[in-house]
Amino acid sequence: MTTPLIERFRDRLPVSGATPVVSLGEGSTPLLAAPRLSERLGLEVWLKWEASNPTGSYKDRGMTVAVSKAVEEGARAVVCASTGNTAASAAAYGARAGLPVLVLQPKGAVAGGKLAQTRMLGATLLEVRGSFDEALAAARELADRGTHALVNSLNPYRREGQKTAVFEIVEELGGAPDAFCIPYGGGGNTSAYAQALRELGLGTRLVSAEAQKRPETVASAIRIAEPAHAAAVAASGAEVVAVSDEEILDAWRELAAVEGLFCEPSSAAGLAALRRGVVEGGRVVVTITGHGLKDPATAAAHAPPPVEVDADPDAIARAAG
Repeated sequence: MTTPLIERFRDRLPVSGATPVVSLGEGSTPLLAAPRLSERLGLEVWLKWEASNPTGSYKDRGMTVAVSKAVEEGARAVVCASTGNTAASAAAYGARAGLPVLVLQPKGAVAGGKLAQTRMLGATLLEVRGSFDEALAAARELADRGTHALVNSLNPYRREGQKTAVFEIVEELGGAPDAFCIPYGGGGNTSAYAQALRELGLGTRLVSAEAQKRPETVASAIRIAEPAHAAAVAASGAEVVAVSDEEILDAWRELAAVEGLFCEPSSAAGLAALRRGVVEGGRVVVTITGHGLKDPATAAAHAPPPVEVDADPDAIARAAG
């Protein structure tokens, strides 16, 4: 049985004996050696596979804490704006807690797998005619009225949960790597990693990879024009690297073909930065934030197509090359 994240890190989280633990078995995700990528890049590369969290993304780390505290504080419903992963996570943990969940998403900007998750998990899903930033502003205003608890990463409990990924990595490696590389959408995870490093007294390099064209990027999970945590990211000392969609897609395909990990495109942003040569040596941990099944349409559009062949062994052998 997986120990709930809150129980594993209770002494490092803002919880007490009065906090009800709303858990789906999040955290304790695999840290995988990447020998083939390491050889290609001339580095010791490790992959933190956050797609193995219950709803398929790292968001569950923060959501278990945010929803547990919402229940403790008497919330009757929760609300979030989302490009997809927060929505699915909020819907799952809200369902687990017995709380209604309201999701505001920018119309036409969320991958199909995430929409399916959120709908199946029973959340009320509203498509906002506008950007993510406009949807977030509306969610914040609704929360300010006292009717809903906001569970976006503006909620500090979210970042408290997300910092635990660093604790796990350092514990498993027996010390800090030389650098962390993570995607940068709203910046909540970058600020959470920076917080963990401060708490551990570490000065490890933190590379935060954003899309060059944020509002139009193919990587929908980081398609955020105005990062809510931009100031915190700047203050953290993280090195922000802007990568192109071509670099993201190349890293995404390489991760699948070379190391067998199928993630959503945004999750490969950290690897795209690493392939750029931002780290020149040592041990590096790349956080892979979400599963590829979150965004099957992009995979179908960019993966090699199947080859039609007769049911004949010789024809099959020829087609296989």
